[in-house]
Amino acid sequence: MSIKVVELFAGVGGFRVGLERSSDEFVFVWANQWEPGKKTQHAFDCYVKHFGNSVSHVNEDISKVKDQIPDHDLLVGGFPCQDYSVAATGAKGIQGKKGVLWWEIRDIVENKRPKMLLLENVDRLVKSPTNQRGRDFGIMLRSLSDLGYTVEWRVINAADYGNAQRRRRVFIFASRNDTELSDKLYAYEKNVIILESGLLAKSFPCVKSTKKTRIVSGDFAEFADLVQMSEGFAESFQNGGVMRDNEYYSIEVEPKHEPPIPLRNILHKESVLERYFLSSDLDKWEFLKNAKRVPRIKPNGEEYFYSEGPISFPENLDLPSRTMLTSESSLNRSTHVVKDQATGRLRLLTEIECERLNGFDDNWTNTGMPSKFRYFVMGNALVVNLIAKIGKEILNINI
Repeated sequence: MSIKVVELFAGVGGFRVGLERSSDEFVFVWANQWEPGKKTQHAFDCYVKHFGNSVSHVNEDISKVKDQIPDHDLLVGGFPCQDYSVAATGAKGIQGKKGVLWWEIRDIVENKRPKMLLLENVDRLVKSPTNQRGRDFGIMLRSLSDLGYTVEWRVINAADYGNAQRRRRVFIFASRNDTELSDKLYAYEKNVIILESGLLAKSFPCVKSTKKTRIVSGDFAEFADLVQMSEGFAESFQNGGVMRDNEYYSIEVEPKHEPPIPLRNILHKESVLERYFLSSDLDKWEFLKNAKRVPRIKPNGEEYFYSEGPISFPENLDLPSRTMLTSESSLNRSTHVVKDQATGRLRLLTEIECERLNGFDDNWTNTGMPSKFRYFVMGNALVVNLIAKIGKEILNINI
């Protein structure tokens, strides 16, 4: 039994790598990758290099080509975290904020009605924006509920499930309510779905948190539409949850840990090229990495102190890495500095080591893109082994 997949915001193919790693029954029928404002589309070129030059691999603004998308069973994508507020148009319809890609996803779901969705985003999405906690995520959930889907979500730290990077992302899985699949997964009490029966619970085993945290629950139906929600909804969703028939239920969960891979295991054992070593600016690196309390002035003239704690310098190689960002390799507080295993000198991570942190094959991004952009796309990518775990459970429940 094959599962037809459409991949949005594909980047260098993280969802595809993970799902195909789990089974050849995932058949990708269409994919889109578009970097606005870029003359050279390096990520798309990388995708084509690995998966072929095809009319079903599209390098265009998704808003212009979404009508080309074929029928499919599973829609996947890691989409930007933006402001999802909505407003009423002059004709009293609902208008999402311009340029926000969530509304393109919603249009595709409404038009093609896939059985399943698997989406990924930064973990702060579930509590954004800061001035109206949870509104953006609530709007997404209500949008899918209005289209007839049940949704579950989990904030996953990749290192908790056997990976080499402490990377926290929210995974969102939705299934159409009129499918046998949805009945299999969600014919249970909501806390059972989160902890046992849901797809994400099966993929990433967990227990209810031992900390004193509140249960977050409610009914989106108390708001007439998304406009009312945008104006009045606020909720601090917890890291695990489910929504069915407009009713949401969210609790704090803790992972059943799998031993992580230490950073040293992904490093080159042999020495690397000289360009990776720190030959100057050591004082700047130490300043960036050390704790600091710096006096600053607000726009209104009020004085305050900006404080931040220390970061290991160099990195502790016995632990999984910190979260890799798009600025990796630049002179930046977040950049990893390691002790070279062959020489003992301080250096940056190589592009290959960054690929390994996300579970890609060595030299996956060595397709003609500049070195700086190789780091950038890995900072944007997901940990593909997590997608492989989810893929195996999708196949299990579809048997």
